[in-house]
Amino acid sequence: MSAEVPGYVSKTDLVAALVRELVITGGLEPGEQLRQRDLARRFGVSQTPVREAMRRLESEGLLVCDTHRGFTVVAPDAGRVEENFQIRAALESLGASLAARKADPAGLARLRELNDRMRGLADGDPRYAELNREFHFTVYEYAHSPLLLSLMRLLWASLQGGPRVTRTHAESARQHDEILAALAEGDADAASARTFQHIMGADPVKEVSG
Repeated sequence: MSAEVPGYVSKTDLVAALVRELVITGGLEPGEQLRQRDLARRFGVSQTPVREAMRRLESEGLLVCDTHRGFTVVAPDAGRVEENFQIRAALESLGASLAARKADPAGLARLRELNDRMRGLADGDPRYAELNREFHFTVYEYAHSPLLLSLMRLLWASLQGGPRVTRTHAESARQHDEILAALAEGDADAASARTFQHIMGADPVKEVSG
């Protein structure tokens, strides 16, 4: 009697995961035509798991197939940007809620330092994006949820460089202060609500705010 190998990942699962990440992170461009033979060679598998993986990604809405061109990467639309924006707000609110129960004084001090550095930068300073990323991912890390952290890494990668700030740095820092106050008080509900308001207070169709 055969037994299922724990943690086994089929070739179809592997190819689907690799192509999915390439689509989400921009490694495959919208409208780009995908050739099964090329992908099979790239991933070191036969064309069968590639074909099955592409059918799966078509059902997920990442690829589209027509008679003449075969599989191509779907073009982003405003609806999908809005959807990704809402997913980020929901997940990051959850992360802030979890972090409020677990953040320690050292973590809070680190968040304050990052926010003070962001506050001191002029609008448009390219250093802001990396500081903002570190601020948000420090919060995610204090949620102590490996799954949440992985999802947020993938989501930020899908934004190709991370969320871009449309409001002033001073306003973002002020909103970060409100989130920090809730974290310091251990108030999970307030941390979640303030984080949600912070993210959803921007126009996701134009650019996603940090």
